[in-house]
Amino acid sequence: MPAETVAQRPPWIRTRFRASDRYRRVIEVLRAHDLSSVCEEAACPNISECFGAGTATFMILGDICTRACGFCAVTSGRPTGLDLGEPARLAEAIAALELDYAVITSVDRDDLADGGAGMFAACIRAIGKRRPDCTVEVLIPDFEGNWEALETVIEAGPAVLNHNIETVPRLYPRVRPKAQYKRSLELISRAKALAPDIATKSGLMVGLGETFDELVEAMSDLRSAGCELLTIGQYLRPTAKHLPVARYYEPSEFEALATAGRGLGFAHVEAGPLVRSSYHAAEQARAAAAGRSDG
Repeated sequence: MPAETVAQRPPWIRTRFRASDRYRRVIEVLRAHDLSSVCEEAACPNISECFGAGTATFMILGDICTRACGFCAVTSGRPTGLDLGEPARLAEAIAALELDYAVITSVDRDDLADGGAGMFAACIRAIGKRRPDCTVEVLIPDFEGNWEALETVIEAGPAVLNHNIETVPRLYPRVRPKAQYKRSLELISRAKALAPDIATKSGLMVGLGETFDELVEAMSDLRSAGCELLTIGQYLRPTAKHLPVARYYEPSEFEALATAGRGLGFAHVEAGPLVRSSYHAAEQARAAAAGRSDG
């Protein structure tokens, strides 16, 4: 079955690419500092909007992932080596772009003893030294349940710790075959217990065959684990090798999911057809901080 084309998608899914001067500047800085962005690697539909606003989600630890999730456009295979100069280059790029908010994520590096946690920590500290006013959010893998690795990241002091559960537990064997739903929930729970002042965040995709009730149950599980921020977006099939789209959710359905999430007590729910994990990340972090101060 071929991947669906942009023209076959409903009108609320389609985006218009705009290569603004700010977009070109972000690309220029990424190339000059030999950095990758998940925006490019994962073919994010919001790339021109976010780059045009001078924001990007930086992807560290290379561009080859040790896992092969059924939804993800990032190349899977066997990574080699570790680029120890990456934290300094990342900090320099963030300074060059004069960012006030930066998101750092990575491929899964199950080949490393700490899953790459040490590099996350090094990046957070490098940014803190080079641009101390920049707020840092990390979108981390599950580190295969290595909780010492999780502590390494938390001790470096990110403002937001994000780990996506991606889908409902019933679909994990097909969507995330090397991940475990309960392990991802435990990661969020442990993060909140270790550092109550660090905002916790997760994300879900829709359109893979889940039901509305399953999504609400997953959201409830996240809240029970201490998750404060949530993103919900439409799954889009990257290539014919990836999982097909079961259906496209309408905008009104995203509104219903957001309402359900707010009812469960999330500080902020960002839900929409084109929402991705780091979409409007700074606004979400501010919502979490406001909710914490109000409480």
